[in-house]
Amino acid sequence: MKQKVCKLDELVSGKARRFMVGSRAIAVVRIDDKVYAIGDKCSHADVALSDGEVLCDTKEIECIRHASSFSLETGKPNTLPATQPVPVYVATVDNDEVFIELN
Repeated sequence: MKQKVCKLDELVSGKARRFMVGSRAIAVVRIDDKVYAIGDKCSHADVALSDGEVLCDTKEIECIRHASSFSLETGKPNTLPATQPVPVYVATVDNDEVFIELN
């Protein structure tokens, strides 16, 4: 299932924004003209990743609670205390519209 979430220009490069796609909270991150989609809940604590800092150079998002950072490409945590990955989703841009694909 592929769902439109916003226009590309509604996303600020280097920032995350939360969207509900079906019943799933997803953090959508824009880095330049590339868009990433990751589950919006830290696997270590019940905290929204979309509230965290985007690390553009390493393509990660950092949880604001304990500073675990997660790869925007794989969902794997790169720093402790988180040890479990979060889901990632396919994000595409078509005609300046951002779509998220759920498996």
